Amino acid sequence: MLFSFAIIIYFIVEFFSIKLINNEIERIIGRMQKIVVIGGGTGSYTILRGLKKYDAEFIAVINMMDSGGSSGRLRDEFGFLPPGDVRRGLIALSPETSMLRKLFEYRFSKGQGLQGHSFGNLFLTALRDITGNDAKAIEEAGRILNIKGKVLPVTTTDSHVGAILENGQVIVSEVNLVIPKHDPRLRIKKVFLVPKAKAYKPAVESILKADKIVIGPGGLFYSILPSILVSGIKAALKKSRAKKIYVCNIMTKYGDSTGFKASDFVAEVEKYLGKGVLDYVICNNKKPSKQLLQEYEKEKAGFVEPDLKDTNKYKVIKTDLLDNIDLARHNPDKLAKTIMKL
Repeated sequence: MLFSFAIIIYFIVEFFSIKLINNEIERIIGRMQKIVVIGGGTGSYTILRGLKKYDAEFIAVINMMDSGGSSGRLRDEFGFLPPGDVRRGLIALSPETSMLRKLFEYRFSKGQGLQGHSFGNLFLTALRDITGNDAKAIEEAGRILNIKGKVLPVTTTDSHVGAILENGQVIVSEVNLVIPKHDPRLRIKKVFLVPKAKAYKPAVESILKADKIVIGPGGLFYSILPSILVSGIKAALKKSRAKKIYVCNIMTKYGDSTGFKASDFVAEVEKYLGKGVLDYVICNNKKPSKQLLQEYEKEKAGFVEPDLKDTNKYKVIKTDLLDNIDLARHNPDKLAKTIMKL
């Protein structure tokens, strides 16, 4: 009898010990930072590659307005949302040594109908056809690639970015902004979406639950601002209690941000997002070499001067973020370290 009672007590103690351990694990997991990165293209890819080395929950909210290259061709032929920026986000969060990662990065250099296409774009298009759902296709691709975190579309609306230039000319489609057919010296006065896009609900939820939200870097008028313009995103950013961090570009882009300083980038972001939303602005303060700057000058691109100072609304972080490569880009590790310190 006493032995049976002792056995019962033992199992009760074991049960509660296990429960306490599980509760502690849940508490620790619950405290894990939730970091949302909003943008697309090379900018988000760079940030995510650096951030994934840290213990945190990462969610990439990706721009879906791409209309050029392989993505544009597939968008036109199949009528699905463009897969290119999503593919980069998935690659960034996947294991560095994965063969699947290498496959997703592979681009066909020949082959009738295949030349210029990325395998990852074709794979995502096939998944979209199988699942019948853009968001589901991205989710399945993330599972197949074993990514650390989530990649979410900012919207599932088939929408294009448009711009009104300072002379009143209207430009529609992202590819026409990236590779301008108009006079690139003309400044962009306003960007809009056609048709209006509604935010993907899980993307909004991730913003509301985030501890840190990183916006940028990337094409200001064709990548960053269109994401903010999606209905529901601006409201979620304002409502979220997360620290909102804007990462400024290192170089300008002819036709997008010609002659811009850091203050011009922030002014445009605040024009669409509203003032008092950003908590931090991160700027690179190391100039690329003269030789590299001369190469960029051929493309009419220049160094973004970090001319900002702290305000009563946001704090400015100026530091060396330059990568040691033949391109003036952010170093993933330097940028991630700066973000994680905030």
